[in-house]
Amino acid sequence: MDWDDLEPKKKAAQARNLEIMGIEELRDYIGELRAEIIRAEAAIAGKESVKLGAVALFKKP
Repeated sequence: MDWDDLEPKKKAAQARNLEIMGIEELRDYIGELRAEIIRAEAAIAGKESVKLGAVALFKKP
């Protein structure tokens, strides 16, 4: 069983209408997306660390 199986499934976020956004709004949006990517990557790293610790703990000698 994978730990990700225990996570509740979420619906995909709605894509924003980029056509109505100005250049500065688009740049701000890109910044928000980059920050969210960094946050998601940190969550992945944390989960991988926990998983590696569990594997090491329960590894048969």
